[in-house]
Amino acid sequence: MRILLIGRQGSGKGTQAKLVAERHKIPNISTGDIFRDASALRTDLGMKAEAYMKKGHLVPDEIVTSLVKERVRQKDCRDGFVLDGFPRNISQAKALDKITNLDKVFVLKLSDDLAIKRLSQRRQCKKCKSVYGGIIATRKKGICDKCHGKLYQREDDKPAAIRKRLSIYHKETEPLVDYYKKKGIVHLINANQPVEKIAAEISRHLYHEADMLEL
Repeated sequence: MRILLIGRQGSGKGTQAKLVAERHKIPNISTGDIFRDASALRTDLGMKAEAYMKKGHLVPDEIVTSLVKERVRQKDCRDGFVLDGFPRNISQAKALDKITNLDKVFVLKLSDDLAIKRLSQRRQCKKCKSVYGGIIATRKKGICDKCHGKLYQREDDKPAAIRKRLSIYHKETEPLVDYYKKKGIVHLINANQPVEKIAAEISRHLYHEADMLEL
C-alpha cells in the first residue's frame, strides 16, 4: 500500500505515520528524514537541500521531488510506504503522480484552535531534544524524564508562530484534499480523539476488520 497522511500542525500526523509503518511493515518516509540522510551521505541533492535549510529557506520543489523519487525506488519500498510531509502542495502532488500512484490518502481533521492549544503546550528538552506534547506529564514539572534536562518552549510552538504555519498549511497544503478527493482515495479522520482510536480507524480503511490485529 502506498499511503499519504495529510494534516495540519498538531494533528498527530507524524505519530500516525510511524504507527502505520510499524504495524504494516512498510517504510515511513518523511521529508525531514530524507533531507538528513541525503545530507549525511553528502550526495549532490543532499548538499543542495542542506544549503537551503541552513539559510532557513524551504527546499525547492524540484530538489524535494528528486529526493523522494530516489527514496521510493529503493528496495524496502517495494511493498509500499507511508509518506509524511510530501507532497506539501499541488505542484509536488502532480510531480508525485509521475513517480508513483497512491492507494490511500488519510486526512487528519483538526480545528485551528485545537492545533494552537496542543502545540502551545508542547515543550522540548534542551539537552536530549525529547518533546513532550499536550498536557505536559513529566514526573517533575519542567524537567525531562529521560535526561533531567530543562524543558523550554520553542519559538515555533508559540501561538503567533503556529498561526503563521497554519496559514501556510491552509494556502499550500489543504488544496491537496480536494485534489485527491477527485481520485477517490481520500478518507477523512477525526484527529480530536486518542492516538489508538485514530490508528484503529486508519487500519479499518486499510484492511478488513476481521483480519485486523489487536492494537
